[in-house]
Amino acid sequence: MKRRTHWLFRNRLLQHALFWVAHIVFYGTLYGSFQDNYRQTFLEELMYTPGRMAFTYFTLYVLLPKFLLADRYIEFTLYLIFSSFIAGLVQRYVAYTIHYPLYFPEYLKDPFFYIPKIIKMFVGIYPVTFVALVIKLLKYWYADQQAQQILKQEKLQAELKFLKTQIHPHFLFNTLNNLYALTLKKSDKAPETVLKLSELINYMLYECKSDEVPLSKEINFIRNYVDIEKMRYGDKLDVDLRVTGQVNDKLIAPLILLPFVENSFKHGASENLLQSWVKITVDSHPKHLIVKVENSKSGENGHNGDEGIGIQNVKRRLALLYPEKHELKIINGEETFLIVLSINA
Repeated sequence: MKRRTHWLFRNRLLQHALFWVAHIVFYGTLYGSFQDNYRQTFLEELMYTPGRMAFTYFTLYVLLPKFLLADRYIEFTLYLIFSSFIAGLVQRYVAYTIHYPLYFPEYLKDPFFYIPKIIKMFVGIYPVTFVALVIKLLKYWYADQQAQQILKQEKLQAELKFLKTQIHPHFLFNTLNNLYALTLKKSDKAPETVLKLSELINYMLYECKSDEVPLSKEINFIRNYVDIEKMRYGDKLDVDLRVTGQVNDKLIAPLILLPFVENSFKHGASENLLQSWVKITVDSHPKHLIVKVENSKSGENGHNGDEGIGIQNVKRRLALLYPEKHELKIINGEETFLIVLSINA
């Protein structure tokens, strides 16, 4: 959700005005407490503020972006020294023509071009310029961090979209293979398989556009996929799908469970086996979800239990979607292949 920015932070002119008012009030009060003459010190601050503002804004909007942020440090230093001397001359002029005649006429006996006084004048500008420079650098840093964060999020979203699109052709390839096998056998279940497949495609195209979907819909998607596999293998395949806990109110990333189920049928329903089985359990708790997918293996098939593109894909998606909020265990036994996924959500 986009937060509404307070009006004060959107009004730059007001921000700058408040900064300079705070500066005048601070130093006017500070020096006034020493001299016990607040009216004079406030007027003195007002006299010198225009020169301080000119030097400060020249540093912030010319020297900072053009030289300092561009890593041209030598040029920045030279221009800073030169502009400081000019600022000192301006402040010396204010002192010589306004300040001294009003309050310290005895200081007029010194010549205008008196280097120690000029140096003192521009050194007196540095504290307020330094504070403004720090604030400006912090704003640059914050904006850069925000830009990097946005870029990182956009990169993650692009990667997630790419990973999700990889699921579709991979899934369709496997499912169409199932349908092809049924048509070769001239099975009466082929039309029902086409209907189930259309439901699956409809879910993938229209229900999976959001970042999260109800767990109940994801489980229904898995049920339809299981039905297609059972049509293909018939009595050779024993499937046990169990769901416990409340699934209607829980949300989950779409298609996050599919690769595990696909993998179990790919390796658990091999035609080399006379009888194979797959067990899928979904245990939903208020604060976490546990999914177990286990399948039998054929000792003759050396590829049983290997991690294909589907498992590699879902591992990456889990890392992006549930960082430090999930645990995935893959147990490749001699006769079984087990996946246990725990998600804190």
